[in-house]
Amino acid sequence: FSPYSPSMAAYMAKLAGLSTCGIMDHDSISGAREFIEAGRIIDIKTTIGFETRVSFAGTPLEGKRINNPDQVTMAYVALHGIPHTQIDSCNSYLEPYRACRLERDRQMTRRLSGLLPEITLDFDRDVLPASCAAEGGSVTERHLLYSFAGKILEKYRPGERLAEHVEEALGIRLSPRISSYLCDENNPHVRYDLLGVFKSSLMDRFFIPAGEECPPVKEFLAFARSVGAISAYAYLGDVEESVTGDKKAQTFEDSYLELLFDTLSGLGFDAVTYMPSRNTLEQLRRVKALCDSYGLMQISGEDINSSRQSFICKALENPEFANLIEATWALIGHEEAATRDLSLAITSSGTRQRLPGLADRIACYAAMAKNKS
Repeated sequence: FSPYSPSMAAYMAKLAGLSTCGIMDHDSISGAREFIEAGRIIDIKTTIGFETRVSFAGTPLEGKRINNPDQVTMAYVALHGIPHTQIDSCNSYLEPYRACRLERDRQMTRRLSGLLPEITLDFDRDVLPASCAAEGGSVTERHLLYSFAGKILEKYRPGERLAEHVEEALGIRLSPRISSYLCDENNPHVRYDLLGVFKSSLMDRFFIPAGEECPPVKEFLAFARSVGAISAYAYLGDVEESVTGDKKAQTFEDSYLELLFDTLSGLGFDAVTYMPSRNTLEQLRRVKALCDSYGLMQISGEDINSSRQSFICKALENPEFANLIEATWALIGHEEAATRDLSLAITSSGTRQRLPGLADRIACYAAMAKNKS
């Protein structure tokens, strides 16, 4: 889910003065070629991947709330640095999971529509057109809630009445910050602000647990190795107050972080992604130390789900996160090399033999990308 097309995302990154940008759609790789071509045209380095959910059933994490606010055992993972020759393979891998998800989406749409008597939300008429499903994109809960927000805005324009209606009709207690957003009659981001409110407050009222659309984690990792991409676990961390307004206060991995990393390492994950803008320094220092201990690559997981979000991540100005900038260049170097020959992937056995140390591999592949820029 994104406010931007692949081309517009690349353009906005360039406009913000960035040297690199990445696309990480959920259950979809269909925007990758457009994104790569846009980057080439406007001269900005790109990296591609996708996010999906997997089942940790049969592992020590079974039954735990991992990094998924809505469901235990299931967790969000990412595939980074996909070689361009493997885009079609990735799409073929994801296609049946997207199809499997659609029936659950329809059922959730009916549940969501029933929350407000004055609103009728139709999956085919309202939700599908808000997605890029016809082009190989996925339909997520965010698409459902974005459509739901649009229906409400057809009846209530931004202002005090909108905020009052959300609180009274849906029983949602708005924070002063969010209330001020909804009361702003000139707010260009109001639909995304509503989406964030609903994502944090309404999910348990319409969410249906995912099943077959989430492959076993070992199957995902085997696929990652087969296409020469970098498998990554997406660290979320306990949430006290969501920076983006789309998550409620909730506990996740922090109480069993050592077990998490031991499991990730044992399964064969290559990396961990995390977001400096959304966690405390204390949380991330702990994550960084465990990544170093287990030899896991660290990747910036900053993403944009709302037009309100800036393309500039101020948290990355902290020297403690300089490694994430270097890792981004290494992703790009890996992607370019593995596109030429899968045996040149940063994760390949040949590369590990030539460069046994992770820091050396990152430095080497980052230098390759920078020398070409």
